[in-house]
Amino acid sequence: MTSSWTVYILHCQDTSYYTGITNDLPKRIADHEKGLGAKYTRGRGPFTLVYQEGFPDRSLASKREYALKKLSRAAKQQLIEEKGLCA
Repeated sequence: MTSSWTVYILHCQDTSYYTGITNDLPKRIADHEKGLGAKYTRGRGPFTLVYQEGFPDRSLASKREYALKKLSRAAKQQLIEEKGLCA
């Protein structure tokens, strides 16, 4: 399976989590750092990428993003600890 879309979770400096999708993760994270990303992330950097998951198309990535955004903070933390990039 080729992953052209990525669902990701960023840990913000204020300890909150931001979940998003992109087809260019390095550029999107750089945009967040510059304050050009989502309105939610403005002023909350720097960010740490703690989770990413690849999908072949935008539709599947959007569905997964929606499911992750519905998770409680504790459930997101558990997912990150189990399958994330760092603890």
